[in-house]
Amino acid sequence: MCGICGVFRITGGEPVSRTVVEAMTRTILHRGPDDSGVALFDRAALGFRRLSIIDLDTGHQPLSNEDGTLWLVCNGEIYNYRALREELAAKGHRFRTRTDVEVLLHLYEEEGEAMLDRLNGQFAFAILDTRRDRLFLARDQFGVAPLFYTVAGGTFLFGSEVKAILAHPGVERRVDLTGLDQVIALPGLVSPRTMFAGIESLPPGHALTVDGDGVRSRRYWDLVYPAEASPADPRSEEEIREELTHRLREAVRRRLQADVPVGAYLSGGLDSSLVAALMRQCGAEAIETFSIAFADRLLDEREHQRLMARHLGSRHHEIELDDAGIEGRLRAVIRHCECPIKESYNTASLALSAAARAAGVPVVLSGEGADELFAGYIGYRYDAFRRARGPMVPPQGREAALRRALWGDETVFYEKHLADHESVRRGLYAPDIAAGFADFEFARFGLIDPAMLRGRHPLHQRAYLDLKLRLGDHLVGDHGDRMLLGNSVEGRFPFLDVEVADLAARMPPELKLNGFTEKYILKQAARLLLPQGIVEREKYAFAAPGSPQLLRAGVPWVEELLSPGTVRRHGYFDVGMVEALKARYREPDFTLAGANEEDLLMIVLTFGLFVEEFDMPRLGA
Repeated sequence: MCGICGVFRITGGEPVSRTVVEAMTRTILHRGPDDSGVALFDRAALGFRRLSIIDLDTGHQPLSNEDGTLWLVCNGEIYNYRALREELAAKGHRFRTRTDVEVLLHLYEEEGEAMLDRLNGQFAFAILDTRRDRLFLARDQFGVAPLFYTVAGGTFLFGSEVKAILAHPGVERRVDLTGLDQVIALPGLVSPRTMFAGIESLPPGHALTVDGDGVRSRRYWDLVYPAEASPADPRSEEEIREELTHRLREAVRRRLQADVPVGAYLSGGLDSSLVAALMRQCGAEAIETFSIAFADRLLDEREHQRLMARHLGSRHHEIELDDAGIEGRLRAVIRHCECPIKESYNTASLALSAAARAAGVPVVLSGEGADELFAGYIGYRYDAFRRARGPMVPPQGREAALRRALWGDETVFYEKHLADHESVRRGLYAPDIAAGFADFEFARFGLIDPAMLRGRHPLHQRAYLDLKLRLGDHLVGDHGDRMLLGNSVEGRFPFLDVEVADLAARMPPELKLNGFTEKYILKQAARLLLPQGIVEREKYAFAAPGSPQLLRAGVPWVEELLSPGTVRRHGYFDVGMVEALKARYREPDFTLAGANEEDLLMIVLTFGLFVEEFDMPRLGA
């Protein structure tokens, strides 16, 4: 992974400034410390920071085709590049480098925007087509690689991180209140929304075309689940399990392509353990593995992490994170993820990537995506319990209206009662903000295409919502990409291979949740590869100490950011509500009720960091 940015003048105006593009590029140096490049044109400029992974010698960007009419900057990897390169070379295309992303230029020459249907990878790229005087951009199917954009003064701006866009002098800094509402109400932000008003995130599986007529977005891919009434897969469980194992192994093999060391994260759970075991089966030797440990035994997973490391024979790196390590990293976390967060586990992710970088391992494989594709979260079991009790009584009133507006169906339940949570958010906002709640609340604006839920099995409805609302922008976004690249490390996720996901979508729901056994088919596939203690282990949610621990520790900057004066000066949250939460969280025996209770003070605290880090407007006196 690398960092890209650029500008394209849609309408007339000042010439593109090299100085401005170089400043944009410098803001993302951490994404690519190995090389940089800028290419300047009449109405456009492309900037690049490189993290060298494949073709260390000749993979410089921006990269052009043979006659210099197409120019590319790409953040990411094209895993099927070898087959594409062979095919394109047979058609007469000449390659000047050994880098994987050069195939994008020649594939675009052959197929235009239809090229996206041929790609298996994680990528965000921009191709400047000087003949057609347009810019073509795209983001991978699951959103592993980020891509942000805006239009300011007739100029289109883009970057791998928002901070690159903010470096342009024409961009105004304002908080997007709907983005803030999403962070509080949902697992995290949902593209195209960001925390910056007017700056958008290109959704996963989408492409943009920019020219003199403006900016046009389209969806080129989505994960389509079968209708519940469609015929079931006629194959046996064993046949499906064998195909799953084969596709996962090939997904891992593709992600081992690198000219640098490739390691793995070990959480102690099924998903990362299976990925690491398949790495070894694919021929990876002397694997370096990395895990987070906590002093709190209720949060600590080192017993299972060590078990798996011994099973692999890996060189294992164990990083213990205490309260001081969490509070000491929170500001950097917010600087990198560019949004407030509702739990502190991103600090653990940042510590992990720092350990990988220090060990000389700039690429790691991890297990993200398995819970969404194979019904791993506890919510799938809760849904099954509810269905087992008999027909659900449809909600009425505001709850029904909210579900219809968001999901197209009042019988679809996701995570929480929406109407109840509205009152929580109203009470948390400062009075002046709460007065406009009806205008910015997240439910006013679409999140997903309801047609993708209609007629699907309830398990697949939840899976689709998890993919759209939890995975792309949160788990592989602020929690993944930004924490990895904050220390110049690339993350790769075999479960998010399009061929694995396609198979998972077509599987019968009962192979994912069998009775009340989550990830059933994945566990069957893992039995020949993993210790029984890993396979049979109950799903363990990632967790780290939250705001109650920080409050009790009396950390000075935490006290200052949550003080009435600072909360009032920032002007976004209600001082009385914050004080009441502080009093409750400080009680000696208080603990948050797991996944059922959000750490509201963590949101207030990290939003305060966000305001300060990005110099956002203060609304109070």
